[in-house]
Amino acid sequence: MAEPVDAAGVAQQVVRLGLIDEPSAKELLFELDDPTAPALELVKMMERKRLLTPFQSSKLMKGDTDGYFLGGYRILYKIASGSFGRVYRGDDPRSGQVVAVKVLRRRWTEDPKRVESFEREGRIGMSIDHPNIVRILAVSKDAATGRHFIVMEFVEGGTLRDIQSIRGKLEPEEALRIMEECAAGLAYGWGRGLSHRDIKASNILIGTDKIAKLVDFGLAGVSQGADILIAGVKKSDEEQADRTVDYAGLERATGVTSGDIRSDIYFLGHVLFESLTGVPLVPPTKDKVARMNRRRFEDAENNFPRLAQEHALPIGVIRLIAKAISLEPMQRYQTPAQFHEAVKTARLELTGQADVMGARRASGPPTLYVVEGNVKLQDVFREKFKKFGFRVLISLDASQAVKRYQTQPYHAVVIDARTAGPDGIDAFRRVVNEAGAMHLDLGAVLILAEDQQKWVESLKKQPGHVFVGSPTMKQLMAALAEHLPELLAGPTSGE
Repeated sequence: MAEPVDAAGVAQQVVRLGLIDEPSAKELLFELDDPTAPALELVKMMERKRLLTPFQSSKLMKGDTDGYFLGGYRILYKIASGSFGRVYRGDDPRSGQVVAVKVLRRRWTEDPKRVESFEREGRIGMSIDHPNIVRILAVSKDAATGRHFIVMEFVEGGTLRDIQSIRGKLEPEEALRIMEECAAGLAYGWGRGLSHRDIKASNILIGTDKIAKLVDFGLAGVSQGADILIAGVKKSDEEQADRTVDYAGLERATGVTSGDIRSDIYFLGHVLFESLTGVPLVPPTKDKVARMNRRRFEDAENNFPRLAQEHALPIGVIRLIAKAISLEPMQRYQTPAQFHEAVKTARLELTGQADVMGARRASGPPTLYVVEGNVKLQDVFREKFKKFGFRVLISLDASQAVKRYQTQPYHAVVIDARTAGPDGIDAFRRVVNEAGAMHLDLGAVLILAEDQQKWVESLKKQPGHVFVGSPTMKQLMAALAEHLPELLAGPTSGE
């Protein structure tokens, strides 16, 4: 469509595009009192009345006829732009709901792989529902324009990068609170088999309510298993390589596979350091070859003690970051839940509320996880322990006890290896080890059959209680009470 030359032409165009209705357009022309006035005069009037945004006005004056609506959502203005897509603020005219709309760039719409990756990102995001992750509301293709788009929760506020650029650095308590919320979101995603794959300050949104939210979590699904080629490394998707090149460099340097959750933890450590000091631990560069160099990551680890001292970081925070950014993956926190608990401990130390060497209780209501294959015993556990105020979770699969603890630590576990077998014994070891790594109190009980007594000696070094045979309920209660006396203040009788 040609550029409008006068006010009457603009009025016709905004009605045709569905931006305002015809009666409103007539009122505007009447108020202007000159339908032959330059088009820009009516456009500016509509801006002043907030009937148009500057973004829409610019498109109108260029004669653009599309891009004002996508799938029924009104596009108001651009928020961010990248090589893969653009993000706009929009709203739903029917409900007034404000949203963010991520639109795949037009040049990629003819590339089936790009479209598939974009849609997969949206679908993965729709499966995630956590207060510290930006929600995906819809993924679709606009019938009129053929544009692919994702509709997201709109977070009023800015990114952590925006805050850093304005304030320079954050106070330790605030930075740790933000990091705790990010770790909680990461733990939730990991509990569903997803890593983030693009942790950085610009992908952490801070709302006006001060809540931190991770955005672009969909990269987990887009990038898992993707090959990358930079400086001799295989690449199947140049766009993916550009977005996750630092991950590729770290993972090549440490020999882990793409999607390793410890890479997300590593970069959260870097984000925390920069938020506290105002300077990056690794100097930024657009040189992809340099970003793949192992030396960058070695220098970060080697320089950290000196930089931490120069910036007078609290000792608890230094320990937290040092472990998170260790170049050796096995020396980092192994799960987001471990990192989450470590951040909470650092916050408590900062305020003088934590015993540095002591253990703590897991957060949330008192929860007991039971691995039991006998249905009748399941009912007994559920009935008896509920009387003591426990929320009782029961599974037949011992491995689920480990996965649950890694994402949502509980307070006590009872594993019946008589029905779970060797998997139950392995799960017992792994859960108590996870609790130790997180410095959390855990009441742990393992029940062995008579013919499993050979395991007793090897389990003596593990924290927790091992029973051979059939312990009474009173014995189980007493064993758990050693670690959780304040939680078991209820009845003490009952077999």
